[in-house]
Amino acid sequence: MRFWAVICALFLISCADNPATSGPDLAVILADKPAKNLSDYGLIKKAEVGFQATSSLHAYELINPLFTDYAAKQRYVFVPEGKKAEAQKDDIVSFPVGTVLVKNFGYAPDMRMPDEGAFLVETRLLIHNEAGWKAYPYVWNKAQTEAIYAPVGKKLNIKTTSPDGTSLDFTYAVPNANQCKTCHQTGHDIIPIGPKARNLNHQGQLQNWVNWGMLAARPQEVSVVPNAFDLTAKLDTRARAYLDINCAHCHKAEGSASNSGLWLDWNETSSVRIGVQKHPTAAGRGAGGFIYVIDPGKPENSILPFRMLSNEAGIAMPELGRSLAHLEGVDLISDWISQMPEN
Repeated sequence: MRFWAVICALFLISCADNPATSGPDLAVILADKPAKNLSDYGLIKKAEVGFQATSSLHAYELINPLFTDYAAKQRYVFVPEGKKAEAQKDDIVSFPVGTVLVKNFGYAPDMRMPDEGAFLVETRLLIHNEAGWKAYPYVWNKAQTEAIYAPVGKKLNIKTTSPDGTSLDFTYAVPNANQCKTCHQTGHDIIPIGPKARNLNHQGQLQNWVNWGMLAARPQEVSVVPNAFDLTAKLDTRARAYLDINCAHCHKAEGSASNSGLWLDWNETSSVRIGVQKHPTAAGRGAGGFIYVIDPGKPENSILPFRMLSNEAGIAMPELGRSLAHLEGVDLISDWISQMPEN
C-alpha cells in the first residue's frame, strides 16, 4: 500500500492550483462509447502528476489479487448515489447500473522500495451501463498527467526489480478490448472477476460497504478464503484459493476455457475437474508431453505447473494478462501436487 501512498502524495503536491472535479459524471459513464481521457469520467481529480480518487470512490482489496507481472495494484468502486449492490454467498456482487470498477497498475524502479519513483502504467475500467458491463483500458502518459483510452492495447517496456531482488526487463502488455472480454466472459456476458463476496470477506470490507451505503446487506453465509501465501493456512486451501482467482474466470462451466473440462472454481468438488489424473483436452504441445493435468505426487510430470511456468505463446497459462511467470505461484501449486498421495 505504500506504493499508492506515493502516487496520491504526488497528486496532492501538484493539485494546489487545480480545482477538484465535482465528481463522477453519469452521462459520460453511461455513454455508449468510452471517453477519450480517464479524467473525463469525473472519477479522479485533475492534476499535473499522479492519481487521486474523488470522494465518491471507495478503495477495496481482494484477499488474493490476480497476478499481473508483479505490478502493484489498487482497486476502487463507484456506486451511484441512491443505489445499492447486492451480495450472495459466493457469487459476484450484483452491482447496479452506473457502477464503475477501477483498477490501477503501477511499478517503481525497485519494488523493494515502492516509495521511490513510483509510476502508473494503466487503469482499467469496468462500467456497468444499460447494455451490460463494458471493459475499457487506459494507458498513462509519461508525464503521469492523464490516462488515454487504448482500445488496441499497448506494449510497454518495464524495467524493475521484483520484491525478491530479481532484476526484471520485460514487455508489459496492456490488453485490448477483445482480450478484456476473453477473461471476463461468462456465457455471452462480461462480468467482473474479483469482487465476489468470498474475496471481499476480510478486514471487515463487506460490513464497510454496508456502512457506506453501497451494499444492501452483508450475506448471512460467506465462504472464508485464505490468503494463498499465508503459511499458517492449509496448503490445499491456499492452492485452491490461488487457482480460483488466477484461473477460474476462464476455467469454469461458462468461461472461455469451458471446453477444457478443467474447472478451477473455489467451489468445485470433482477432483477430475480440478485436474487430478485428468487427461488434457486438445492441449497439443501445451501438454508438454505429460499425460495428466495433475499427476499426484509428481509436479514435475504435471501439465498445470508446466504451463504456469512457461512464457511461450501457446503453452503459457494464463495465456493473457502476463508476460512473466509467477514463480511463487508455481511453487505453491507444485508443493500442493507434491503432497498429494500417489495412486
